Amino acid sequence: MAKTLATIAQNTGVSQATISRVINGKPGVSESTRNTVLDAMDAAGIPRNKFVRPNSRFVAIVTPDLSNPIFPEFVTRLNTLLQHAGYQTQLCTYKLGGVTEADYLTSLGTQEPAGVIFLAGQYDTKDSDLEMYKILSEHKIPAAFLNGTVRNMDGLYVGTNDQRSTEMALNHLANLGHERIGLLLGDLRHYPSIIKHKAALKFFKSHGLEHSEELTQWTTYGLESGQMAATKLLEKGVTAIFCASDQLALGAIKAAHNLDLDVPHDISVVGYDDSMTMSYISPALTTIRQPIGNISETIVSGLQRMMEDYTQMAKRELFMFEPELLARDSTAICRKS
Repeated sequence: MAKTLATIAQNTGVSQATISRVINGKPGVSESTRNTVLDAMDAAGIPRNKFVRPNSRFVAIVTPDLSNPIFPEFVTRLNTLLQHAGYQTQLCTYKLGGVTEADYLTSLGTQEPAGVIFLAGQYDTKDSDLEMYKILSEHKIPAAFLNGTVRNMDGLYVGTNDQRSTEMALNHLANLGHERIGLLLGDLRHYPSIIKHKAALKFFKSHGLEHSEELTQWTTYGLESGQMAATKLLEKGVTAIFCASDQLALGAIKAAHNLDLDVPHDISVVGYDDSMTMSYISPALTTIRQPIGNISETIVSGLQRMMEDYTQMAKRELFMFEPELLARDSTAICRKS
């Protein structure tokens, strides 16, 4: 093998380390360099099949369980784009009590996919241990991270501008005359919720709106948890609630109905995501739309760029897209008491 590497290196001017990656079918080599090495092997009479392993053509998508409808929408869009680019996908879903994100990372380290896309994970949680992600950079496997702030990890970070999302939602409610606005957010350590919280407090201050701590509820993402947390806000007399996900918003609507409150005449509710069915429920949900198409296209194109040249991995690029407010039937002018 050493003689093989030396011969090809001499004929191509490519480093032996890069030649080794081509021979072992590992990612992180541009197509032009890969072809140069393979052509040199042919010219030297070295059989490709004897050494070269098939170049990895699958991309792993790592995501929590798909109960949150926004995740299946991302998976569908990403899968379509990757298929068109000539890649197969491997869906890796995890949840409490089952296979974990760390388990998948260990497995992917041995499978060495062309790239990995994370729709959520430890990376989007404050003060979390990032050690398990090191296996990706060690194996030069490009990674893209959805909706997480840039961490001390190589890769591409893509998402929606949560600060702008919050401003749009609260401005909509304030323009309808709401002054006592509740916040229904995700986990206290979840970066997207942290950003929304900071943006909301800044908005309330700049608009002269009072907002005590009791008007913010932190909870896990889900319908039932959203209902329980929203009940506490409703009992505090809020007239509107901005929710960090559509699931939480549906829970808030359920909580209002259980208290015989009408949505939107007694309580206005704004969600976040614009999951596929939100315009078909009753009342149709006013929500913040994430630009799934633009985000997915940026993830796939950025991942391809890193797969062709793994030196691009260390840039830690961040792309934030502008959201869109969709005003529907779950918000209305505030009834002054």
